[in-house]
Amino acid sequence: MRKRIAVCAGGDSPEYEISVKGARQFMQWLDKELFDPVIVLIRGKEWKACFADGSESQIDKNDFSYTAGGVRYAFDYALINIHGTPGENGLLQSYFELLRIPYNTCGVLSSALTFNKYACKVFLSAFGVKSARAVLMRKGEAFHPEHIISVTGLPCFVKPNNSGSSYGVTKVKKKEELEEAIKKAFAEDEEVLVEEFLQGTEVTNGVVRIGEEIIVMPITEIVSKNEFFDYEAKYVSGKSEEITPARISKELETACKKLSRQIYQWLSCRGIVRIDYIIRNNEFYLLEVNTTPGMSEASIIPQQIRAMGKTVTDLYTRLILEDLRRKNA
Repeated sequence: MRKRIAVCAGGDSPEYEISVKGARQFMQWLDKELFDPVIVLIRGKEWKACFADGSESQIDKNDFSYTAGGVRYAFDYALINIHGTPGENGLLQSYFELLRIPYNTCGVLSSALTFNKYACKVFLSAFGVKSARAVLMRKGEAFHPEHIISVTGLPCFVKPNNSGSSYGVTKVKKKEELEEAIKKAFAEDEEVLVEEFLQGTEVTNGVVRIGEEIIVMPITEIVSKNEFFDYEAKYVSGKSEEITPARISKELETACKKLSRQIYQWLSCRGIVRIDYIIRNNEFYLLEVNTTPGMSEASIIPQQIRAMGKTVTDLYTRLILEDLRRKNA
């Protein structure tokens, strides 16, 4: 019997439509001989199963089921493809843990920790992982531009601290621009992170654990035609160049893959994770750990999977079957 898969999409962040686009892509990728996938759209309190014929059914949140044609259907597995809250910060993971429904992402603590950029930086610094100098601000605190600039220098980046998107991010070049950039970031979050600007080569690579095997994917180099890899550069065609494998030395490639594997293990990650860095003076500076990376056809992780000579279908088949096996072990 085919396993019923909830492809969870939407969420409460500005990347709602990107999430839905990725969910539709998953509907094409998932092996229909093994799985019966259904898109579950989540926005606030509105959760609904959406079917190919355009019909919908409300999700019963008591047990994550739906009723169609007078028959109740339960899900065997949740494939979370939500960027931002509640799919990237541990909230949805907590819900599925309570219901004992297996899912594809990191667990509750890992998801919450990586979603909080500052907390993740501090945690990984204990393992010697380098990152940009930073100042954390909370809404309502006094604004001291001189102190901030003394830590980060100029130019610097201002961004929401808890966010799965590039909304609210500003590159600040002059002291006079700082206050407005912070206001913009506070419109997206209760906490704002101000970081030093790191000049270097931006790279990223995916990591996934299937059973006892940790697979580190090829490295992608990101060349943005904008000032940084913002929302437009990520999602508007032609605004960035993504080169897989990255144009870096063999030594740097080996070091990057080793570090990504270690970070994945230190954070107790599960599922597919993408880790972003800046290479400066042959050293890696962590940008962020993305636990629900974009999964449209042109996204970075599918590019890296293809560069390994594999397909997204095969990789997710292995991942889902292993998660289901572990649940029933």
